[in-house]
Amino acid sequence: MNRPKQEAIEISRHISCFLSEYAPLQLTNSKHTLKAYETALSLFIGYLETVKKVQASSFDKHCFERTMIEEWLVWLAIERGCSPATCNNRLAAIRTFLKYLGSRGPRFLYLSNEASGIVSRKTQKKKVSGLSRDAVKVLMASPDPETNTGLRDLAFMVFLYATAARLDEVLSLKIKHLHLGANQPYAIVVGKGDKIRSMSLLPKAVSHMKRYLKEYHGAVPDSEAYVFYSRNIGPRGKMSQTAISKMLKKHAFKAHDICPDVPLDLHAHQFRHAKASHWLEDGMNIVQISFLLGHEQLQTTMVYLDITTKQEAQALATLEDEKDKNVPAKWKGNGNTLAGFCGVAPLKK
Repeated sequence: MNRPKQEAIEISRHISCFLSEYAPLQLTNSKHTLKAYETALSLFIGYLETVKKVQASSFDKHCFERTMIEEWLVWLAIERGCSPATCNNRLAAIRTFLKYLGSRGPRFLYLSNEASGIVSRKTQKKKVSGLSRDAVKVLMASPDPETNTGLRDLAFMVFLYATAARLDEVLSLKIKHLHLGANQPYAIVVGKGDKIRSMSLLPKAVSHMKRYLKEYHGAVPDSEAYVFYSRNIGPRGKMSQTAISKMLKKHAFKAHDICPDVPLDLHAHQFRHAKASHWLEDGMNIVQISFLLGHEQLQTTMVYLDITTKQEAQALATLEDEKDKNVPAKWKGNGNTLAGFCGVAPLKK
């Protein structure tokens, strides 16, 4: 491979810094969002290398211009079979990187401006659906609280429904975030972008949590321990989303026989939607619900209105498969490829 130009080296360095430092420290602590940035850049660099035959010696800012990105999106849709929603997600990731790149050098600023003008693919709006009150009641009756596992499962579902928190918010909860002894018990939830919000807990939820904590954390809990932790790692190890998925599906299978409203492919986000719809049914206004859900935009919360106006029980849009994988800290590849030069994973066919 011919010797790369100085600009290629500079862009490569910015890609590395964006993925390893800027995104995780300044943008998000979500592993899934960080993975989305890495995947989008890997796909784009892979496209440049395999389709456009770009090498490190010809790699420069022109590779990120609007025409190239638009052609890449067409390639994603036709050759990779990506849905419009996936294409939009990949485009959003590239836009985020180009915004970062523009902040590192004035000559790169136009790339972000061009990318912002690319029209997103039209997608069919998916309506969300939660769980009926009967479905929630039957699910809560599924775990046996007289067993250790049942006690944990019940406490988790009660807390998930009581707070309408996101799954990762609950799994990231530590003992220090719980204030069950306060006059008005509450939990501190750390949401997207490290934004903190306080969630009041009603007596029923407090009772379940106290019983669970006594059994799993003892009389003097470690303030830095995760509330719901991995049995393999211990209190300082966060419980995995895969474990939660298996647990919920186990109880859904049992509850479905009693109440058909319980979906067999139950996942944690449906508790969040369920609570939002029940808050609406109980007369809470949309502004209050938006705050409790941790939404930045009121418009985002408006989607929950569809839950109470539509009685059809449709499954919630399936989330991207979230499997725990042992991902190496940094990809190590062949430096003679463009992917290797940029420090991203090679394109998989």
